[in-house]
Amino acid sequence: MPGWLSPWELLILLAVVLLVFGPKRLPEMGRSLGKGMREFKNSLTGKEDATPPLVEPNVTEAPETPARRTDSAPHDRDAVG
Repeated sequence: MPGWLSPWELLILLAVVLLVFGPKRLPEMGRSLGKGMREFKNSLTGKEDATPPLVEPNVTEAPETPARRTDSAPHDRDAVG
C-alpha cells in the first residue's frame, strides 16, 4: 500500500533514530514531545492542568544531622581548686 509504512520500514527508521540520537537522548525527546502535545491539546480545549508538575527529589543531598554543641567553655566539674 502506498503511503503506509511496513514493519520493516518502521524498524529501519527506529534504528536510524537510535543511531543518530543515542539511547540516552531518546527518553528525554519522548518526554518533551509528550509534554508539548499535552500543552497543545490543553490550549485548544481551554483546559488548565489541575495537577501541579511533579518535582523529582534530589538524591545527591545528604540528610541533615543534628547540630553538635561545639563551645569550648570550661564546665564547672573541670575546674580545679
